[in-house]
Amino acid sequence: MAAAASPSANSHLPVLLGPLLQAVAPVHGTWLDGTFGAGGYARGLLDAGADRVIGVDRDPLAFDMAVDWIDAYGGRIELVTGVFSKMDDYATDLDGVVLDLGVSSMQLDQADRGFSFQRDGPLDMRMSQSGPSAAEIVNTAEEGELADILYLYGEERASRRIARAILRARAEAPIETTLRLAGIVESCLPRPKPGQIHPATRSFQALRIAVNDEYGELFRGLMAAERALKPGGMLAVVTFHSIEDRMVKRFLQMRAGRMGGGSRHAPPQQETTPAFDLVNRKAITADEDEIVANPRARSAKLRVARRTDAPAGTVDPRSLGMPIMEKKR
Repeated sequence: MAAAASPSANSHLPVLLGPLLQAVAPVHGTWLDGTFGAGGYARGLLDAGADRVIGVDRDPLAFDMAVDWIDAYGGRIELVTGVFSKMDDYATDLDGVVLDLGVSSMQLDQADRGFSFQRDGPLDMRMSQSGPSAAEIVNTAEEGELADILYLYGEERASRRIARAILRARAEAPIETTLRLAGIVESCLPRPKPGQIHPATRSFQALRIAVNDEYGELFRGLMAAERALKPGGMLAVVTFHSIEDRMVKRFLQMRAGRMGGGSRHAPPQQETTPAFDLVNRKAITADEDEIVANPRARSAKLRVARRTDAPAGTVDPRSLGMPIMEKKR
């Protein structure tokens, strides 16, 4: 077995890698890393005993960054340009699937990608570097649509005030850069107190999610994982904010037959053979040592489940609490 290449000091640190490997142990067989990024989870899985990892990412930059170290794994990593919602098109009978739903630090650190409100660059935010950009949404969407995006996807309470400000600003000149948009959002909100998040955080999150259809991708990806995993295969998902975690939690509860009598969010489900067994009833979070070493781990939650031999099924995305934009007539 080839020696692993050690990650560089400035590489994207995989969050909760240690707890994840412990929860899915023993690691073996073929895994699919649906959010390959800088390859941290793929390397961790291979070092822990996986025979092969299929790395999927829609960002071409991810595979460019792997050139320097991938050969050290002797062909045990297969790279696929695509989206994890189509993972069962790339492989089936998988021993495991891992998804890290956070935006990569390598994307945030590059100003020309347009993800960061703290670095000036073109207002882009496209993970695949193709399709409509954030600038197109900001400069063409109607006020009501903009407000809905900010509220549903970013949980921004001042969404209508911000949407009105965006329309006033773009009437003067198109909004084309990250810092200009961040300034518009800041002007609508109180100055943050020490320890509070930047005023533009929720708005930038909402636009990124809209540009990349992240909630739709997550829903379809969970369903694809159920189809792609073999009996006994492991599903591990790392989330970074409440809506994603809610969707993953409810999906696993429903598919494990643990939703009880239902609620207004998730109506009672028809009795079916569980497709998953829950490995951890509660989300796994980072300890203080990891948070000190990697501050982005503070908001991370890991949920793990084991595939049964029941046939793959379907769920209604609304039952997961997935925010859905109503189509305008």
